Amino acid sequence: MQVLEFDTIIIGSGLAGLTSAYYAAQYGSVAIVTKSQLDTSNSYYAQGGIAAAITEEDSPEQHLEDTMVAGRGLCDKDAVEVLVNEGKQRVLDLIEMGMKFDKQNGDYVLGLEGGHSKRRILHAGGDATGKELTSFFLKKVQELKNVTPFEYHAAVKLLKNEKCIIGVQAFNFKKGTNIIFKSKSVILATGGLSRVFARSTNPHTATGDGVAMAYEAGAKIADLEFIQFHPSALSVNGKEAFLISEAVRGEGAWLLNEKGERFMKDIHPLAELAPRDIVAFSIYKQIQKSNINHIYLSLKHLDSEKIKKRFHHIYLQLQEFGFDLTKDLLPVSPAAHYMVGGIRTNLDAETNIKGLFVCGETASTGVMGANRLASNSLLECLVFGKRASDKAAKLNPVECDLPDFRPITVNTDNEELFLNYQNKIAGVMAENLGIVRNKSGMEKALSTLSEIANHFSDYENEYNNLKIKNAAEICKLIIKSALVREESRGGHIREDFQKENPDFKVHVIQQKGEKIQFENIRK
Repeated sequence: MQVLEFDTIIIGSGLAGLTSAYYAAQYGSVAIVTKSQLDTSNSYYAQGGIAAAITEEDSPEQHLEDTMVAGRGLCDKDAVEVLVNEGKQRVLDLIEMGMKFDKQNGDYVLGLEGGHSKRRILHAGGDATGKELTSFFLKKVQELKNVTPFEYHAAVKLLKNEKCIIGVQAFNFKKGTNIIFKSKSVILATGGLSRVFARSTNPHTATGDGVAMAYEAGAKIADLEFIQFHPSALSVNGKEAFLISEAVRGEGAWLLNEKGERFMKDIHPLAELAPRDIVAFSIYKQIQKSNINHIYLSLKHLDSEKIKKRFHHIYLQLQEFGFDLTKDLLPVSPAAHYMVGGIRTNLDAETNIKGLFVCGETASTGVMGANRLASNSLLECLVFGKRASDKAAKLNPVECDLPDFRPITVNTDNEELFLNYQNKIAGVMAENLGIVRNKSGMEKALSTLSEIANHFSDYENEYNNLKIKNAAEICKLIIKSALVREESRGGHIREDFQKENPDFKVHVIQQKGEKIQFENIRK
């Protein structure tokens, strides 16, 4: 069994992981452990942009207010204050480091997205901000001699004693061997879990691995009932859900129902630019009333040349589906997009386990509330990625023996078994934990997933079986949290409790071996 020691271990290579690695390298040796390639992540595919109040017409205070409104009463105000104030500085740091955001006539081109009261969304490469920003940080990290990447290494278990983290057990796919990364600090930046749903905008790697590992280790998990469904994902039978950025609506695109009517005008004063939870739910209701499984996105009334330039990558991608972004009515419907809750942290991105830090989508920092404000996610990666690295560097070395552990193996005969169960779980989640839920459906789903989790509980030393168990356990956490929240708020809508309940202005906390707890919002 190979044992390697580093000052900081980072699991995940999206923007949160790369940001953490860049700053952690100032203090010591860093390992980046990722189950795929360094450039495969939700961050890489982000089309929207990064929100920051960098103009004189805007302010962090206004950015804070928009975030709090979108979060529907569940944002921790101190965390949002950190985000909007330090976020502005992180973006200015990026520009000073050489990051090129889009400009026109010498000024930054600022976009508008749902829930924002000002144009404050910076873009790079038009609609390829995630790719440009992640690639920028990846290049910076690869230039650092004390950062070692471990691609195609799946982290499978957090190693800890009673008080603190010791390291990570991982499996090397290329060599078929186990490896132990020993460290005083581990930063989880493993991204989201929306691939547990049948229809998702996420890459196949977004299966909630970090949440599963952290829960098993005893970390607190918060607010997993809040899953954000992106309103405008292309809907073509037999094809993956292709995300059409909210920035398209920011530039004036319309949402039309089956009759060709702009229905959002009568629902919210911001119409198509209402917060995502409102738009997604409104689309859901239109679909329920119609004979088709989608509504339409239309840009026919906009300047076609401007649209082609602004959304170049989306324009080319849609051509492959047989659509013209500038002329055609585009069939769209909501798809699982973003995990709003996650592993609970403090303002330094540290969990209740000393030495275990979390940042990016897999964290619950208190910033997102019940519904993420568009383009705050990349900003959160920058802000809390740096905070995690700075705090981790101040920890004293851990003097602990490694605990006993079982080696992980991979049996390729089980790969088809995993895919079959993955599809079954995704179908259960889509049917019962979609945009609208109810008690009977969720209880039915919980029963099915409990059976799956129990069946695979004794097979954890084989990777495919472990993935099945983890997927079922993660979905159980989502369901249990959704069952206990007897109200509709943000990304959690129940048929049987259709209004917000002030008694539920709390975080729902789950921890292995403990009953569900409620934690007050920090005001």
